[in-house]
Amino acid sequence: MEFKISPYFPGIRPNVTLPTHQMFHLLGEDGMRKMVSDHYDLIVQSPIKDLFPKNPVALEKAKEHSSDFFIQICGGPDYFNQNRGMPQLNRRHRPFPISAEGRIEWLKCYQQVLEKLDLPNEVKQSFWNYLDVFSKWMVNT
Repeated sequence: MEFKISPYFPGIRPNVTLPTHQMFHLLGEDGMRKMVSDHYDLIVQSPIKDLFPKNPVALEKAKEHSSDFFIQICGGPDYFNQNRGMPQLNRRHRPFPISAEGRIEWLKCYQQVLEKLDLPNEVKQSFWNYLDVFSKWMVNT
């Protein structure tokens, strides 16, 4: 399966379609948390590692927050809203310089993680489509 990265165009905020809830139903909470953790483990070895916590405790907290978000948008419990309030991810990510190139690196790490998941292709593609578009909203430099 090939996960294509679509081009980013400054100033354009495309509509985001949430991924299928099958992602959460098939992976479960533990599987979602492992997927996010695996992604972060790749990120901290990538060219954008400086955007992520170096302190192991802070990194684990970042993994937890990200997991909570993805669990929620994939149809699981609304942990993110309960623990952090409404996502408002643009505002939360504003302090971090996220470039179009950084977006690509972030997505490449998710490509590697998704390729290893034992899920139906249509479920992985739905999640990928979300990540590809959602990531455009995070670019701020």
